[in-house]
Amino acid sequence: MLESIQNTQSISREELDAILQTQDSFLIQELHKKAQQTATQIYGNKIYIRGLIEFTNYCKNNCYYCGIRNGNTKADRYRLTTEQILSCCKTGWNLGFRTFVLQGGEDPYYTDVKICQIVQEIKSKYPDCAVTLSIGEKSEESYQAYFNAGADRYLLRHETADEEHYRKLHPQQMSLNNRKNCLKVLKKIGYQTGCGFMVGSPGQTVDTLYQDLLFIKELKPEMVGIGPFIPHKDTPFADQPAGTLDLTLRLLSIIRLIHPHVLLPATTALGTIDPKGREKGILAGGNVVMPNLSPVNVRDKYKLYDNKICTGDEAAECKACMAARMKSIGYEVVTDRGDYKV
Repeated sequence: MLESIQNTQSISREELDAILQTQDSFLIQELHKKAQQTATQIYGNKIYIRGLIEFTNYCKNNCYYCGIRNGNTKADRYRLTTEQILSCCKTGWNLGFRTFVLQGGEDPYYTDVKICQIVQEIKSKYPDCAVTLSIGEKSEESYQAYFNAGADRYLLRHETADEEHYRKLHPQQMSLNNRKNCLKVLKKIGYQTGCGFMVGSPGQTVDTLYQDLLFIKELKPEMVGIGPFIPHKDTPFADQPAGTLDLTLRLLSIIRLIHPHVLLPATTALGTIDPKGREKGILAGGNVVMPNLSPVNVRDKYKLYDNKICTGDEAAECKACMAARMKSIGYEVVTDRGDYKV
């Protein structure tokens, strides 16, 4: 079964069910091994680092799972200035980061003009670096403006490709069709585009996960970000169970086998539910890690979920710790933009 998935770069609904339900530890070890081998054949033992800058935790949306949702009145809100963002980039560049990820809630304060100015400033100071934006659903005109300003990549997790499941996670005014269309527009414009979903989110089933995998096959994104759902105490899903490490690792490996060239992060959420979660993510087929470059005094405020790790580390500590962790499993963190390899 695994060889068939690897050779055809596709998976059937029955095969997905078998892999997600099996208790056969040898089969799961083989799954991870094949995914790891696939990643190393394309990217070697290189791990690409992305410097994450969480620049605003204001958001106009009210997604039921998210700690910075508009309806969470307990969130301690903040916005970074352009100078603070550039200071994060300077620190990161000196540490060897060649990709900066500007991530935030959908914050109307950051108009298209402001975002374009920030991107242009970063690109003028660090022309050898890639700029990734992760700021939600925008119009095609906005996406085009950011691209023209120099943005290289865009992350927009679709969260679920199934309409019924989408309705369980989002308020009525949000639309799955719009989310999917945004991703298609980003691809059309020329961004290296990333989608993704939470593993174990409330209402998720094998069927909804299969829809996610079909959507990934259809979209052919350059990046896919998945991590376990972790509940936040100040959301409607506060009492829901978290997603598991095991299921997340199985899905990471499946995504690597059906979309071999994808840039696949071992996420902070993985490291939050297991002390060795990010290492295990790399050994299951991942090849990207995203240490935090945000100012230490705001890190604890950007809480999409509870118990997030690395909220007190300085950027240099974060980078050194990550490099040591990757070295311990035979991988090398490299100073590289880490572009998608065709």
